[in-house]
Amino acid sequence: MIPAPPELTIRPLTGADELGLFQRLSYVLDHELADDLAAGRRLPGWMWVALRGDRVLARLAWWTGQQGGDPVFLDFFDLDDTLPEPERGAIGLELLEKATAAVVPAGAVRPEYGRFVPPDWRQDPVAREAVEARIRVMEASGARMLVERLRLEWREGTPVPEADGRLVFRPVAGREDLLALMAPVMEGTLDAHGQQDLASGLTTREAAEKQYDEEFAALRTPREWWRIAELPDGEPVGFVIPARNNYHPMISYIGVLPAHRGRGYIDEILAEGTRVLAAQGVERIRAATDLGNVPMARSFARLGYVNFERAFDMVWDEA
Repeated sequence: MIPAPPELTIRPLTGADELGLFQRLSYVLDHELADDLAAGRRLPGWMWVALRGDRVLARLAWWTGQQGGDPVFLDFFDLDDTLPEPERGAIGLELLEKATAAVVPAGAVRPEYGRFVPPDWRQDPVAREAVEARIRVMEASGARMLVERLRLEWREGTPVPEADGRLVFRPVAGREDLLALMAPVMEGTLDAHGQQDLASGLTTREAAEKQYDEEFAALRTPREWWRIAELPDGEPVGFVIPARNNYHPMISYIGVLPAHRGRGYIDEILAEGTRVLAAQGVERIRAATDLGNVPMARSFARLGYVNFERAFDMVWDEA
């Protein structure tokens, strides 16, 4: 890529009053920005723009799960797609590198980058070029593609089958009750993030603890919603974590123990998690699964979940 033009101004927002400037480019999560700023999930200093005069040519922003936390995810990275290449890519790369140097501590691994994209983005030439332009910038900075995911949605009114009695469901008794099942579920996992944790040297137990502490411990919806699935004799089969994040009701995690895979239990466990949330009167339930996890994707489809979007995650490896 060629160097970005010298007349470019690259800087963070000065405050929440510049949100309108940031929104001169658009993305599907724009509607969340004001609430995120008010709740401390974003800071103006984590929201950067590349300007030529008053024209926004590129922007990016990091997110954290709770007020006072470090930036954990780069979820906004937008380019002015009317710009020609290689100028567009050069501006994006300069913005990315300057903002990262200012926000991410020296020597720390960069937070993961993720983006939501249309479900048919490869078949739409315009969408494909826009998506690939962003991927090229990330790759130029040293990132690699980790996974592409299906984003799924159950909608109010979609039938959910009643329990057929093959499994008995009970609430999770506590952290250890769930971790005792999460660890063996990590064996042979098709989840790219789980595979990455195991490849880093973590044991299945350590990987399960990491996921619990980073994802589930902060969930503020009732733990009574979480379910463990057992055979009538009490033998555990799997579990599901229905919850709500800051934005949507969701199936946060679902797993079947290795000894019970391939017997159709996943459909019943997913149906139970869906029933728990549907009973709250929600309009929709969100979920996601890796593109390569075909059995899970098929289970969602059988239960009436719609693939409304895709997402991809890119990571920077440790130096």
